[in-house]
Amino acid sequence: MGIFMNRITPLILLVLLTLSCFAADRPNVVIIYADDMGFGDLQANNPEGKIPTPNLDRLASQGMRFSDGHSSSGICTPSRFALLTGQHHWRRFHGIVTSMGGTVFEPDDFTIAKMFKSKGYNTAAVGKWHLGWDWDALRKPGREKGDSRNGGHPDDYDWSKPIPDGPLAQGFDYYFGDGTINFPPYCYVENDRVTEVPTVLMDTDTFKEIPEGRWEFRNGPMVKGWDPFENLPTITEKAVAWLEKQDEDTPFFLYFAFGSPHAPIIPNDKFLGKSEAGPFGDFVFETDAMAGRILQVLEEKKLADNTIVVFTADNGPEKYAFERLEKYGHWSSGPLRGMKRDVWEGGHRVPFIIKWPGNVKPGKVSDETISQVDLAATFAKIIGYKLPKDEAIDSYDLSLLLKGKKHKQPLRVATVQNTHDRAFAIRQGDWLYLDAKSGTHSQPPKGFEEKRGYSPDATPGLLYNLDEDLAQYNNLYEKHPEKVAAMKALLERYKSGEGCAPHSK
Repeated sequence: MGIFMNRITPLILLVLLTLSCFAADRPNVVIIYADDMGFGDLQANNPEGKIPTPNLDRLASQGMRFSDGHSSSGICTPSRFALLTGQHHWRRFHGIVTSMGGTVFEPDDFTIAKMFKSKGYNTAAVGKWHLGWDWDALRKPGREKGDSRNGGHPDDYDWSKPIPDGPLAQGFDYYFGDGTINFPPYCYVENDRVTEVPTVLMDTDTFKEIPEGRWEFRNGPMVKGWDPFENLPTITEKAVAWLEKQDEDTPFFLYFAFGSPHAPIIPNDKFLGKSEAGPFGDFVFETDAMAGRILQVLEEKKLADNTIVVFTADNGPEKYAFERLEKYGHWSSGPLRGMKRDVWEGGHRVPFIIKWPGNVKPGKVSDETISQVDLAATFAKIIGYKLPKDEAIDSYDLSLLLKGKKHKQPLRVATVQNTHDRAFAIRQGDWLYLDAKSGTHSQPPKGFEEKRGYSPDATPGLLYNLDEDLAQYNNLYEKHPEKVAAMKALLERYKSGEGCAPHSK
């Protein structure tokens, strides 16, 4: 018996070692995605800011924080599409999904959830979707589709039916969320069915006081007694519950998308006064606390050491930031010009943290220009998925950068952002060219930009050197016509379908 055990023990050790290496080759992945959180709302980015974010700051200290990380757009639906598909939204569409709007995906679209699923991962999306569903499949006969900005009446729909073309159609095994907190239907959806039938029309008079953005709620079907203040803690507990079911044997991918700190600004009572930036600051603090719950359960389940955690946001801060600066002295865009909807840096340069234990050196700060579309190729490399040429076409692999190894400098040839089709921004190295007379779409208060030292631009395009002028004060369009011509030509190459990532060529 002793001889037999001596022989079998090395075999067992070899098997255990093999399984351990296999698990390390397939790390779990969690993406925590904030909504309308500015670069300067993360205290690690903005030590002078008025909002404490202790959990996210701790995450930054454990991983790599990017000072030059970008969403694809200055608004939410396009950025979410780009993150999940690895291709810039502007190759397909602009704008957001309206109330009860259809899916932005085409049937054969690549998504990172489909990729993870093909590699044996459990996949879940929890929280804000805002990428559309086929709500028309629930419409009762004779109930015509009305104004797309209005969700219609509860009686227009057969709520007992499954809702096609949602997260389950894009590679997620499980979904729980409200779709979009300020758009109908005001109810929770689990997988592809509502958890409770909406029977009344949305009425903000039934809600307790909304500190900012009451008007953000669009008309449409609502569950009687719906309480928007319950949304953030509810989706967090659902994400925690799903994570608690996971184990070391099967890798998992969780896409956890907050509807916060997007307006309406609805911090719960126990978070009031936790910041020095008013109700919005308190809402950011609550969002940080909910992110902390996700990080906590990973540690409690002893899954943290084999889990990549990404934290970022879909775009810059909403227009309420103007009044916040005036009243509290907190500028949500930090050192940047502009905000949500803008093509200025403040519209799409966002908080961006990646923690990858055993690979990313804790506390590193990178000034590499990266985009959320790069997550697809990065994850593909890490889990051993070979991307075909027609998948994640704009995505660059960041794995060497994350590991601190030598890589091509700069990693990306160029990065392109826009919010509307009338204004594109292209970044190459330190240079940024805007193919528009202005990068502003957020409609700042009269005199706001002049007060901050900006003068109206009179040139047909805009050119900046961000290494020397991060806040975009000095338009160099007329001083460097050769640079303008080169960057304009490069932008046209991208817009015509070229300029894709190396694996797509």
